[in-house]
Amino acid sequence: MPTFCAPDGTRLAYRVTGDGAPVVCVPGGPADSAYLGDLGGLSAHRRLIILDLRGTGGSAVPADPSSYRCDRLVDDVEALRAHLGLLRIDLLGHSAGANIATQYAARYPRRLGRLLLVAPGTRALGVAITGEARRAIARLREGEPWYPEASAALAAVTAGTGGDWEAIAPFFYGRWDAVARRHHAAGLPDNQEAVAGFAAEGAFTPEATRAALATCSAPVLLLAGEFDLNSPPGSVAECAESFPAAVLTVQPGAGHYPWLDDPDRFAASVEAFLG
Repeated sequence: MPTFCAPDGTRLAYRVTGDGAPVVCVPGGPADSAYLGDLGGLSAHRRLIILDLRGTGGSAVPADPSSYRCDRLVDDVEALRAHLGLLRIDLLGHSAGANIATQYAARYPRRLGRLLLVAPGTRALGVAITGEARRAIARLREGEPWYPEASAALAAVTAGTGGDWEAIAPFFYGRWDAVARRHHAAGLPDNQEAVAGFAAEGAFTPEATRAALATCSAPVLLLAGEFDLNSPPGSVAECAESFPAAVLTVQPGAGHYPWLDDPDRFAASVEAFLG
C-alpha cells in the first residue's frame, strides 16, 4: 500500500482502486477501510483513494493517542490531498468518517470540490438521534425472522440497560444474509483505543462547524438508507440543512451500507452526483 506522512509524523496508508477522476474516501469506525470494498462498483467510474485512518488497516499507531480525536483526523485528510498533489478533492465520508469529512468542509472549503456523506454520523453537526427515532426505523423490519431478538436487544440498548450490539447487527443491513454476516464480521473495529479517542472531549464543535459551513459553496449529497437506524433518514435530512447546496437521497431498502444492499443503485446515485 502507498503511504504518506501525517503532520505529526505518523505514517498513514491508503489504497487506490479504479480509474477516472479521483475521489478521496474516509471510512467510519474507526475501522480498517477494507469494509468499503470498491463501494458497490463505484471504482468502475472513479478512481477511489481510500484512506486507512491512523491506527487502523495499514496505517501506523500514533505516538500520541489524543490524535485519534475526530477533529485532529481532519488534518490527515488535508495531508493526503497535499501528498496527492490535488488542488481540490471530491470527498466521500461514510458513517463516523462523515464527521471527519464534514469538519474538513468547514475547515478547508477552498480545497473541496464535491462532498458526499454516506449514512453519515451526525455528531459534527450536533444532530441528536433519539431512541424513539431508532425504534421507529427498526419497526419497519417487523416481518424479518430475526426481528424479535434484535428488537429486544435494541430496546435494552436505547434504554441504557443493555449492550448486545451483536444482536442488533441485522438492523444495519437491508438484507441479513450470508453476505451481510460476512461483511459485519470483517468490518468490526479492532483498535479500541482509536474508537474511544475518536469522540473524546473537544472532538466536535457543532455550532462553529455549522457557522463555517454556512458559506461553503461546494455541492453536497447526503445519502441515507431507508432502514438505517444508525443514521435515520430524518436525522440525515436535518444534517442537510447545515449546507447551502445540499441534496438528500434516501436509498430504498438500504441499511447502513447502501453499496452492499443495492450496488447498482448506489453507484448510479453517486456517479450522477459526482459526474
